[in-house]
Amino acid sequence: MGPIVGAVETAGGSIARVFRRAEMPLALMDAPDRLILLRDQLRLVEEAVRESGDPALPARLSIATGIGGLGAIGRHVRACATLGAALARVEAITPELLQTATWTGLRQEGGDAVYGYAVAERIEVGRQANEMLALGYLLGTVRHFLGPRWRPRRAILTGATLPDRAEIERVFGCDLDLGPRAGLHFGAALLATPNPAPGPLLDTPPQPLPDGLPACVAGLVDLALCEGRPSIDWVARRLGLSRRGLQRRLEAEGTGFAHILQHVLRVRAEALLAQPTSPIGRIALDLGYADAAHFTRAFLGWTGLTPRAWRRLHLTSPGVERTGPFAGPGQSPGDKPGRCPGTPPKE
Repeated sequence: MGPIVGAVETAGGSIARVFRRAEMPLALMDAPDRLILLRDQLRLVEEAVRESGDPALPARLSIATGIGGLGAIGRHVRACATLGAALARVEAITPELLQTATWTGLRQEGGDAVYGYAVAERIEVGRQANEMLALGYLLGTVRHFLGPRWRPRRAILTGATLPDRAEIERVFGCDLDLGPRAGLHFGAALLATPNPAPGPLLDTPPQPLPDGLPACVAGLVDLALCEGRPSIDWVARRLGLSRRGLQRRLEAEGTGFAHILQHVLRVRAEALLAQPTSPIGRIALDLGYADAAHFTRAFLGWTGLTPRAWRRLHLTSPGVERTGPFAGPGQSPGDKPGRCPGTPPKE
């Protein structure tokens, strides 16, 4: 988010307006590791392009950030012995660590290797801007092995037109074509290129993205609490579902919206109470309660303790384990429900 803010403000734009038009809470700026839906990331990038007046903004962001900006995936790439091994590794772990609604991988076309990227869901707003962002990361991955001046035989984005093509090509350092599938084309023999600067293997595997529709709904509720308690209609709209459609799917999972909301409120309440300087009255208001008394009654029903008593217990017993907002309601952290559709990258 930081580079997006910098680019928008440098252009004289308003980052608050970007978030408002994308219907996202501005408080997301203070939580850069929070997961968001891919469709929401696409809208944020698209609105940032619009606000800055810079069609090349996604290219600038990905080139400036590099594969280091991909966190664990970037570290996996730098630890692989060859370019081919790195691209295979990216294909295997991207759905687990970065995005569940996209495909990034390798395919063969004649004598060419094609390192491609595709959005796997029906999302149209911001699609080309997102592909441009991804293409910069694809270039960064390959150039780690082949050098910063390497140019693909073809670099492709989808779409009917490409505004400011010359500037985008200058930023990427290669020519661009428009075609049916985004990606980089290059000679397959290059896949055997050894890693010129191998990094260490990861000691511990990163946590995978949360799975299951209940976890996805819990994540949206948790995000919305940054600016107020959300309604089921707001959550359904974010997921591209009707209210009744969401209710039916949650019922099929053995849960409901009210149960998930209560679960997220409890988790958020415990996180806030663990901060000893946060007044209980302020926590009550932040969670959407009319006053501390209403919050106390709800918290007592969840835990059997008042917020004040829970805080005292927590401060004297810091090792108490709690589930997070992305754990399915009623599940322990070790339970693993089904895949959550449309979970985006950590930005």
